Amino acid sequence: MLARSLATNTTGQVAVFIDDFSNAQKLPFLEALTEKLQAAGLVVMLININNHFDHANALLHADQRQVDAIVLFGTAFRDETLTDLQHSNGIPPMFVLACDSQIEGVPAVVCDAELPLREIVDHLHAKGYKRPGFMSGAAALSTALRRRHHFTEFRAQKGITEIALLSAEKYSAEAGAVSVRRYLSETAAQDRVDVLMCENDILAIGALDEIRGKFGLRVPEEIAVVGFDNYELSGSFAYGLTTYEQPRNEMVDVILKMIKGTIELETVTLPGTLIVRKSA
Repeated sequence: MLARSLATNTTGQVAVFIDDFSNAQKLPFLEALTEKLQAAGLVVMLININNHFDHANALLHADQRQVDAIVLFGTAFRDETLTDLQHSNGIPPMFVLACDSQIEGVPAVVCDAELPLREIVDHLHAKGYKRPGFMSGAAALSTALRRRHHFTEFRAQKGITEIALLSAEKYSAEAGAVSVRRYLSETAAQDRVDVLMCENDILAIGALDEIRGKFGLRVPEEIAVVGFDNYELSGSFAYGLTTYEQPRNEMVDVILKMIKGTIELETVTLPGTLIVRKSA
């Protein structure tokens, strides 16, 4: 598929689909991706998926522009739509970055979901936390489900089977704050979690602000907080967030190699790094 696109009628264009610009954690990935694509002599076409321009329109638009490849970089792509269009004649090869691919024949480059959660759980167990909670953003997404599954599984292996499940409507600090506000308002102090694992740093930052600002609780003494992604603000003095850093540059390098046809088109999973700070 890639050979057909790049060997003939090459335009040197790569389309990047993104549907959640409100998620600030996407920006470092987007910067690394566009920088490396451009350094390789490719032109990046950024397509914003929104209520007025859906996935089907974006894919057809990219095909009309005769792009050589498409990178799916978002959180709510409709797999059925993309699968149907992918089998149409002339649709360029597609790749998924930083999210699991549920589309047959579309490889993904992701951070390992199992290893990070095992390392996080081991760290929290060593710290003595016994009443965990997990906050997910879009609970229907495979990446969110896998992180929650592994967190629950590994905590169970430590003898802790009860986990409070919180859900935020989207990936934003405000949504994280709303979710933890609802939980703390509805839960008696003696029944609250002593550590909250958030699916990503943006949710964790919102939760931290709410826990300390509105409820006056001490972090980590009363509630510890853990994120995922190592967003820039996470390391600031204001947050000191314990988190897990994805191998962003390495992931982008793999995507680029697939686009250029120098490695096999298959899903690649890479390890990251646990970053321990004062929040947990």
